[in-house]
Amino acid sequence: MQDQTATALVVEYLNRAAAHHGEGHVTRDDVDTAMRLGCGLPQGPLAHLDDLGIDVAIAMLDDAGIRPAAILIRMACDGRLGRRVGRGFYDYDRPDIGQTGAPQDSGPSGAPRPPRRLGVVGSGTMARGIAQVGAVAGLHTTVVARTDERAALARAQIGRSLTAAVSRGRLDEPTRMTAEECLTTSADQAALAGCDVVVEAVAEDADIKRRVFAALAAACPTDTVLATTTSSLSVAACAAAAGRPADVLGLHFFNPAPAMRLVEIAATATTSAQTVATAHALVRRLGKVSVHSADRCGFIVNYLLFGYLNRAITLLERGAVRAEEFDATIRAEFGYPMGPFALLDTIGLDVSLAILRRLHDEFGEPCFAPAPALSALVAAGRLGRKTGTGFLSEIPRTRPRQTAMAGNAVATGGVR
Repeated sequence: MQDQTATALVVEYLNRAAAHHGEGHVTRDDVDTAMRLGCGLPQGPLAHLDDLGIDVAIAMLDDAGIRPAAILIRMACDGRLGRRVGRGFYDYDRPDIGQTGAPQDSGPSGAPRPPRRLGVVGSGTMARGIAQVGAVAGLHTTVVARTDERAALARAQIGRSLTAAVSRGRLDEPTRMTAEECLTTSADQAALAGCDVVVEAVAEDADIKRRVFAALAAACPTDTVLATTTSSLSVAACAAAAGRPADVLGLHFFNPAPAMRLVEIAATATTSAQTVATAHALVRRLGKVSVHSADRCGFIVNYLLFGYLNRAITLLERGAVRAEEFDATIRAEFGYPMGPFALLDTIGLDVSLAILRRLHDEFGEPCFAPAPALSALVAAGRLGRKTGTGFLSEIPRTRPRQTAMAGNAVATGGVR
């Protein structure tokens, strides 16, 4: 029974991903890359559907009482049934993608401004992680914090993180020394004047972000790319205070930034092609992978992930599953690094609740209406790993490799 329920939950997630793509919000390659790298999944949802078989997926959705995405119906009618017939979301007679469904990165069409200097506004975990990545990549990186004390503390914390990376064999000593030399910290936003790209990584509060962008407009030249790390707020609304709509976009890193490869780039309707190209060039320089998202709440990963997580909670409420057993089934059957309840506990149940509320406020979709069990646990102070109690009786003490959304939400204490 658990196996069937797990399969139904995963196929429902796959169906939502197909609908997201079919409605034009995200390309095939970007949705698959985002969910593989953002959640550590063994394959993207559209490649998974191809392996499963489009007709098989439709039958499974029908059995579960779920309406198949329109794109799946069209594909079935066209005979595009997936890998076994040689074509589905991917074409399997092409040697470059036929075996793995790997995306081909054609890049943006604009001419980028080669990024040499990176600015980061903020001193929290995400800001420090982005700054560390920039310095390790050899970019002259400036961190601007609210006070001199916070700036000095951020510098010390990044230094400790670099030293720890060397001790773990993730970084060599010459690179650490170069990164230290590339890094500066300040409490004065005038220090950002020479930066090619400035990334805002402050609290997930629209008013705070607008104040930051207003200050950045005064401190930075007109050719500076201004980016926000939000994935839940409107990029256009956050950055409107800068008065430079062509120069702004979303640049959503995943936490921990030094380890996670994915960056979601969200351009607004007024973002210039050169600004987008420069953002992509920066991501490549940092050794990471970028995907495109529309400027909409949740971008790609949060939008797809939290519907799946919330649905798992409703199954638990109905008595259809047991948390520990269900997580084990998801891991065994689908190769996911974590089951939904372990992931919720790792993200933090309070953070998960805030994300779901934001998504529900934005879209009104039933799948985002927070399950009562989640609200009850948060009200009781059972917030997951950080309090030692959550959905699981035994909460993992270490974060499995490549569980992006877990760390991403925890680091910010808000919706990321």
